[in-house]
Amino acid sequence: MNGIIPLWKPRGMTSHDCVFKLRKILRTKKVGHSGTLDPDVDGVLPICIGRATKVVEYLQDSRKIYIGEITLGYSTETEDKSGAVVEETPLDLKIPEEKIDEIMSRFIGEIKQKPPMYSAVKVNGRRLYDYARAGETVERPTRCAQIYSYKRTSSSIYDDVKKTQSWKFEVECGKGTYVRTLAVDTGKLLGKAAHMSDLTRISSGGFYPKDSVSLEDVNELMSAGNIDDCLYPLETALTEFTRIDISSDQYKRVRDGSVLPDDYFGLVDWEKPVAIFYKNYAVCLYGKHPHKNNCIKPIKVLRND
Repeated sequence: MNGIIPLWKPRGMTSHDCVFKLRKILRTKKVGHSGTLDPDVDGVLPICIGRATKVVEYLQDSRKIYIGEITLGYSTETEDKSGAVVEETPLDLKIPEEKIDEIMSRFIGEIKQKPPMYSAVKVNGRRLYDYARAGETVERPTRCAQIYSYKRTSSSIYDDVKKTQSWKFEVECGKGTYVRTLAVDTGKLLGKAAHMSDLTRISSGGFYPKDSVSLEDVNELMSAGNIDDCLYPLETALTEFTRIDISSDQYKRVRDGSVLPDDYFGLVDWEKPVAIFYKNYAVCLYGKHPHKNNCIKPIKVLRND
């Protein structure tokens, strides 16, 4: 069994929980997810099966789109609604939405983030959440993240009892972006403690909710012998790469993993890897040779049968 299943991850489960269940349902160990979603977050989680696990990294690198909610007035240790409150800044007056929009626009482009203490990032061989659970502090590495769009999608709601203000948002971002941290940092620029009070991922790897299936759907399709109905080919993960279709003679050399001159396929620009297709199947990706000038080599073999 080979392919990509765009799973709709439910809340209350980790991404690893989903992989564990799918290994049992599909009766195969070769299952991998394309990017962690926190237990409190639901949404699109592409799952790679069999040979398609070779393209997991390319799905991880893809743009993601999230919809969610930001709440001003207090922050939490986990930066979302599940954590204990660590700071309160009650709002006596509602912040104008024009100000909110202006602050959010400042985050578009390349930004720097410090990952949350409750995250899987490793520092000195330990994950940050291990430090957090042990009550220890450690210097967190600053990371760059790319924000393509970030906008308010609803009117903001001011709660004059709780002294909070909330609004819905949508963000399109690159690999490794912590949306929780984006919410907290937005609050900081507004002069208030904040947290991400809701989040759903609506796009990952080019898949959307309309493409997605639940664990229950997968189980039913597998039982009925129709699992192919929800499997997308591994080529789906390669749509952003330049594609070259090769001849039978060229395939003989590609299949053997040959180092080739960089003009072998008639292509000049090798700044990015190129997907090599034979008979409409992706067989490998070629890229610049790290040591030999004007040469290319396979950097990822997908099929050689």
